[in-house]
Amino acid sequence: MKPAYKRVLLKISGQSLAGERGFGIDSKTIQATAREIVEVAGAGVELGVVCGGGNIIRGITASAEGINRTAADYMGMLGGVINALALQDALEKCGAETRLLSAIEIKQVAEPHIRRRAVRHLEKGRIVIFAAGTGNPFFTTDTGAALRAMEIGAEVLLKGTRVDGVYDSDPEKFPGAQRFDRVTYREFLHQNLGVMDATAISLCQDNKLPIVVFNMSTPGNVSKVVCGEAIGTLVSA
Repeated sequence: MKPAYKRVLLKISGQSLAGERGFGIDSKTIQATAREIVEVAGAGVELGVVCGGGNIIRGITASAEGINRTAADYMGMLGGVINALALQDALEKCGAETRLLSAIEIKQVAEPHIRRRAVRHLEKGRIVIFAAGTGNPFFTTDTGAALRAMEIGAEVLLKGTRVDGVYDSDPEKFPGAQRFDRVTYREFLHQNLGVMDATAISLCQDNKLPIVVFNMSTPGNVSKVVCGEAIGTLVSA
C-alpha cells in the first residue's frame, strides 16, 4: 500500500467495536480492527487513535435518564478508557508497539496526556491511543479527536462509524437518505448533518483540518482511506 498521509488521527466510535450486538466489546470485531490498524502502521503511517465509549455508556444519554450531566460525561470518558485498553491489548497481540495516553489521570493503566510525549511516541513508530476525550465534561469524543489531531499535527481526521459517509438524514432510520461525497464545513454546520457535533466541526474548520467519514465495519476500509481512495465523505473547506 502507498499511504497518502504521513500522520493521521483515527477516531473509532464505540458502536463500531460492539459488532452486531450493538453493546459491549465484540472480540472478533476489535481483533479485525486491530489487524487493519497494524497494517496501516506497518506501511509507515504515524497513527493516533481515539476511542469513543458509546458501546458502554453515552454521557448525554445517561444525563437524559436522570444522572447529573457532569457525572454522566465522566462515566462516558471511563467507557472510552475501557475500549482503549481493549484495543491496546488487541494491537499488541498483533505485534504492534503502543502507548495509551489518558486525559484523566489513571497512572496504573495509562500515561497522562502530554502533547510532546505523544508526538515523540509517534516519531518512534508507536501507535498512540488517546483515551478519555478532552478530560472535561460537556465535550464529545469527536471534539477530543479533533483536538488531539490538531495537537499532534495530523494531516487528516478519519472518523470510522457504522455508516459509509455523511447523509442528509439518518440512513438507519430513513432508507431514502442521500449521501454526500464531499461537503464543506459551512454546509455541514448549516444543515446540521449530525455525524459529528458542531464544536468538533468548527474546530476543524478554524484549523483547516480535513475530515473523512467512512464505514469502519467494511474490511479493508481503513487502508483504503489512508491510501487516499475516494470512500466515505470528505468534509473540508
